[in-house]
Amino acid sequence: MKLVSWNVNGLRAIYKKGFIDIFKDLDADIFCVQETKMQEGQIELDLDGYHEYYNYAERKGYSGTAIFTKKEPLNVSCGIGVEEHDKEGRVITLEFDEFYMVNCYTPNSGRELARLDYRMTWEDAFRGYLKELDSKKPVIVCGDLNVAHTEIDLKNPKSNRKNAGFTDKERGKIDMLLESGFIDTFRKIYPEKVGAYTWWSYMFNARANNAGWRIDYFLTSDRIGGNIKDAYIYSEIMGSDHCPVGLEIDF
Repeated sequence: MKLVSWNVNGLRAIYKKGFIDIFKDLDADIFCVQETKMQEGQIELDLDGYHEYYNYAERKGYSGTAIFTKKEPLNVSCGIGVEEHDKEGRVITLEFDEFYMVNCYTPNSGRELARLDYRMTWEDAFRGYLKELDSKKPVIVCGDLNVAHTEIDLKNPKSNRKNAGFTDKERGKIDMLLESGFIDTFRKIYPEKVGAYTWWSYMFNARANNAGWRIDYFLTSDRIGGNIKDAYIYSEIMGSDHCPVGLEIDF
């Protein structure tokens, strides 16, 4: 089974940059996108053979997630069941026979960490949601988690220690998530690979210089770690400030 996740930084914008061709070339069984920045009815995709599911933010042109899947799920849910956190279209969960597929766009802590306190509350609620799912059947989580976990996961760790996405508090929350029973699939396969990034600033020729961050992930429940075959970062694919990431897993 091939899974792909991509923060597209606007689904309507990337549609004009060849999204359909990229989508067809990757040929994923499940394709998750984050930051769709749209409302219902604002785009019509021609994704033959796929079921489409969307979660829209209340605020127009902001956040949002979607999942496109070849196999129809048993159930679909939007959000995590906490009203405070379910207004920005950040989570979609599909239930299949063997696992839950959770697509997530984690809130950014923002400039001057203006939203860090909210982010901490979100992290605890989201971890609780995943643990509840995991008590029923294995979970696969993907998306833009807006954190570089360790120093190997960004080009300039020392100068970013107090910046959103690499604060001790944010990194501590992903520690807690992994310790609660989840695997960072890319690091399971490539534990010491350097220069493996998924997001680059639009400033300072960051992408050309590969001065990036790895903030897009596939996580799985510990107990299906043995099912993981490979993990991918498609850094050559353009169109967004993020690139797609992938997971190959068998059931």
